[in-house]
Amino acid sequence: MKDMNSKTDMYRANAIRVLCRITDGTLLTQIERYLKQAIVDKNPVVASSALVSGIHLLQTNPEIVKRWSNEVQEAVQSRAALVQFHALALLHQIRQNDRLAVIKLVTSLTRGTVRSPLAQCLLIRYTSQVIRESATSTQTGDRPFYDFLEGCLRHKAEMVIFEAAKAITELQGVTSRELTPAISVLQLFLSSSKPVLRFAAVRTLNKVAMTHPLAVTNCNIDMENLISDQNRSIATLAITTLLKTGNETSVDRLMKQITNFMSDIADEFKVVVVEAIRSLCLKFPLKYRSLMNFLSNILREEGGFDYKKTIVDSIVILIRDIPDAKESGLLHLCEFIEDCEFTYLSTQILHFLGIEGPKTSDPSKYIRYIYNRVHLENATVRASAVSTLARFGVTVESLKPQIFVLLRRCLFDNDDEVRDRATLYLKTLGDNDAVTETEKDAIDFLFGSLDVPLINLETSLKNYEPSEEPFDIGSVPKEIKSQQLAEKKAPGKKPTGHGAPPTGPTATVDAYEKLLSSIPQFAAFGKLFKSSAPVELSEAETEYAVNVVKHIFDSHVVFQYNCTNTIPEQVLENVIVVVDASEAEEFTEVISRPLRSLPYNSPGQTFVAFEKPEGVPAVGKFSNMLRFIVKEVDPSTGEAEEDGVEDEYQLEDLEVVAADYMLKEGVSNFKNAWDSLGPDCERVDEYGLGPRESLAEAVGAVINLLGMQPCEGTEVVASNSRSHTCLLSGVYIGNVRVLVRLSFGIDSSREVAMKLAVRSSDEIVSDVIHEIVASG
Repeated sequence: MKDMNSKTDMYRANAIRVLCRITDGTLLTQIERYLKQAIVDKNPVVASSALVSGIHLLQTNPEIVKRWSNEVQEAVQSRAALVQFHALALLHQIRQNDRLAVIKLVTSLTRGTVRSPLAQCLLIRYTSQVIRESATSTQTGDRPFYDFLEGCLRHKAEMVIFEAAKAITELQGVTSRELTPAISVLQLFLSSSKPVLRFAAVRTLNKVAMTHPLAVTNCNIDMENLISDQNRSIATLAITTLLKTGNETSVDRLMKQITNFMSDIADEFKVVVVEAIRSLCLKFPLKYRSLMNFLSNILREEGGFDYKKTIVDSIVILIRDIPDAKESGLLHLCEFIEDCEFTYLSTQILHFLGIEGPKTSDPSKYIRYIYNRVHLENATVRASAVSTLARFGVTVESLKPQIFVLLRRCLFDNDDEVRDRATLYLKTLGDNDAVTETEKDAIDFLFGSLDVPLINLETSLKNYEPSEEPFDIGSVPKEIKSQQLAEKKAPGKKPTGHGAPPTGPTATVDAYEKLLSSIPQFAAFGKLFKSSAPVELSEAETEYAVNVVKHIFDSHVVFQYNCTNTIPEQVLENVIVVVDASEAEEFTEVISRPLRSLPYNSPGQTFVAFEKPEGVPAVGKFSNMLRFIVKEVDPSTGEAEEDGVEDEYQLEDLEVVAADYMLKEGVSNFKNAWDSLGPDCERVDEYGLGPRESLAEAVGAVINLLGMQPCEGTEVVASNSRSHTCLLSGVYIGNVRVLVRLSFGIDSSREVAMKLAVRSSDEIVSDVIHEIVASG
């Protein structure tokens, strides 16, 4: 306290820093007067110390600090740069939970009262936050505070100019017109003499190129000059940005520049460049030769495991997505494994060779590379090479005699695994004296796909109890039942009574089938195909909680309305849902099954059944009105009055969509499943999906429209991807297996194009899927 009253400002400032560590509220109240005076002190060091102390104290004693609002507001007008900066930071933290107060603060300060460049940068960040929060509530085209951000681009301080440019590029739904001034400023920074400015500018442009590549195109010449920058981080960002914004004519020139550049950077930067080259090749598939040659050349150079793995993965993806690149890509991989020092990569390439090599025009040219691994590698790679040889023997009948000879030589290997594999494959391919026709069952066992989903296999193995009977893989279900029977319950209430359906993790769609089959009117509808998840028809916390489950049959649709009465003083009788199907012309109501009584907190069901054309994905919209008789309940006796009052309650509309006729069912190996269906019933067409916020939004919209199960994680879209392939699987009504391959692309104006390929066991169903997409 003596230091607080000292005439030496340095002592006073240090004393304030120590006092901010006090957490006891009583002591803080005693020294609060000194701290408030220090905030408006004429000495900037003392004032800044007090403000910083307030920022720390706000975490432990917010109520005390919030009383300093007037002093902090006065400090914001200070001429000292650090005082203004710390005052603005503290004032924002005090008001951050009051959205209107933050908007008022930003509005007042954006009129030019902030002089400190540091405080100006802070104000730009707060303004960006207000713009983001206002975007959801503002329906007009005007963006609040954009003029302020644009005005900051003409500030004297470089840090303020960059902060404003960065804020504009990060605006949600920013347009090309709004981006133009910010891009122009960043382009000037690219030629700055300060490395930090060049790095900040190229890093920001790199992010913008992911969503607005055309807007960054004007900066390409300046970024090409940065490829030779002494700072390798700047050079790497320049290269990757150019790869994102470059056009087809500039690919060859970029490859020449990158070739000299790659040897000078670390592996972590090389990985970023390789991933950008892979995206460029998928964007311009006609340039695969030059890009593939570049990848093969850097694959032979020195590098770590992650770097080499990225290159191998890129070549594998290009081979799968660009058919013309298959043979050259496989030869590049074969040459790489001749000198590969990584066991993991060698086995990965050998496995891939076994799948793709037999499909080429001349599979025999790969045998030499594979068999060399048997002599020159470690035991793990040798075993993998034996399996790859066997795959060639199984798939290519003309090579079977030669493969047989090579496998026989592997019987003398000094490793047990290699010998065992060779013996097993020899037995599968034939006996010791002659090459016989390979049995289909043996091929499927050794080289076929796992026909059951891994999640189902895992569950079955966990549930298996050791006994004399061995585990039977045939008992594992092949369908992924993702639909759980989850009925809506009133908040905080547990449904009881006879009307409550089974609950818990074991309650699945099978429980619905059991419930419906127990009702005589629905017994003649046949086997239940699908039951939807519950669809809410009433808002939360209302007096009546209602949701509906759609049950799909071949020629009928049954709506199961699950109702809960949340009012203790009344009971509902003769409960029924009146359905208006005027907007669903293909549906005809055939059965309406009312609920006799609905006491408080005792869920019950009422049903309405419609007939529809058999096997046709009829769609429509249904209006719902809940009608019932209300009877008051005597609290003392619990008995309802004899007389009741008729009443009704408007529910939300319900739609039957095309996805209701598709059952989600995954496949463990999409490629094998796709090949097994064959091209006879394949239908391919292209569609324009119009402007979309992102590629991920377009992918999600099509998945929801079709109601199919995404396979192999292809529903996830990389944030910087300009193209994407999504694989879907399902069973259409009538138990028809359907597989879909979706190829998406998005241009700089966010227009999305899609190529849809459908394979099924029925060509009519393939046509129906295309009709659904065309009309959706």
